[in-house]
Amino acid sequence: MIFSHRLRVRYGECDPQGIVFNANYLLYVDVAFTEFWRHALGPWQDMVERGVDVVVAETNLRFHSPARFDDEIDVRVRIDRLGESSITTEMDIARGEDVLVAIRVRHVCVAAGADGGPGLPENVTSTPLPDWVRAGLEPFVAPAQIG
Repeated sequence: MIFSHRLRVRYGECDPQGIVFNANYLLYVDVAFTEFWRHALGPWQDMVERGVDVVVAETNLRFHSPARFDDEIDVRVRIDRLGESSITTEMDIARGEDVLVAIRVRHVCVAAGADGGPGLPENVTSTPLPDWVRAGLEPFVAPAQIG
């Protein structure tokens, strides 16, 4: 199953050439992943209150074509791999049928700190994905690649 979240490119996200500045694609990824998580598992804070968090460990973006001011774009999300303590997600950002950017993100599950975050960097270690997280994400694991 693929989750899709629609965004509209805002003027402030564009560079002087009128195209989306490259770093803003990671912002789109973050927004879409948060909405995907809410759809699959509920609010992010619920997970943190249950003692775990997921943090970005690795990203890869492959640019095919630019998005421009006022474009409606869809960020499509699917899980490529559920590991013992990590989640590898494949996403694409598309305008209609045209894939603009293909993205791969690996998140790692960590124990939430006392402040509700992942704790101090020197104390952060991976922890197994809880069964309830795995169960919520499994419907989105698909064999076909996006992009």
